[in-house]
Amino acid sequence: MEKFSQHTGSVVPFDRANIDTDQIIPKQFLQKTTRTGFAQHLFHDWRFLDDDGLQPDPSFILNKPEYQGVSILLARENFGCGSSREHAPWAIQEFGFQVVMASSFADIFYGNCINIGMLPVVLEESVIDDLFNQTAQGPLELTVDITKMVVINGDKQYPFTLTEFQKYCLENGVDAVGWTLEISDKIDSFEHNLPAWQ
Repeated sequence: MEKFSQHTGSVVPFDRANIDTDQIIPKQFLQKTTRTGFAQHLFHDWRFLDDDGLQPDPSFILNKPEYQGVSILLARENFGCGSSREHAPWAIQEFGFQVVMASSFADIFYGNCINIGMLPVVLEESVIDDLFNQTAQGPLELTVDITKMVVINGDKQYPFTLTEFQKYCLENGVDAVGWTLEISDKIDSFEHNLPAWQ
C-alpha cells in the first residue's frame, strides 16, 4: 500500500448515519477474489435506479457534477457498521476516497481502512456538524496531516488520534503483515534461541 502522511482534497458531505457495509457494497457484488472492481458498485442501491447499475440516480450526491473527483468522504456516526467485509473499504478507496471522516466508526471497518492505507478520521460530533454546515455554503477543501494529527480547515485545526502502530503503518505504507516481515530477522533470532523443549 502507498505511504500516507498528508492529503489535501475536496469533501463530499454524505449526511447519513449508521451506513452499513451492505449499503456500501451490497452482498451480490462480493464474488471477486481481488481488491479491484468494487468501485463501480459503491453505494449501488443509492447510486443507481436499476439493479444492473446502468441508470445513475441524478439526485444521489456522488452522481452530481460538483462532486466528481472528491477524495474526502464526510459522514455521520457509526460509519461502516454491519458485517466485517473488507470489500467495503476496498470499494471506497478504489472509487477515489483517501479519507473518511465521521464522529464514530464500526471497529472492524476502522481497522480494515488502516490495513489498506485509507485514513478513517474520528472527529467530535460538533466538528462534524460544523463541517456539514460549511459544505452547505459551497465547496470545502481540507488538509489531513498524520504527522501533526490534525485536520486543517483554513485557520482552524481539528485534532484526531491514531495509535502509534496505526500511524507507523500509514506513514510507512505497510499493513500488519508488512510490519511483521520488517522484523523477520528478530523473529528468526528469537526462534533460533528458544530452548528445544519450548
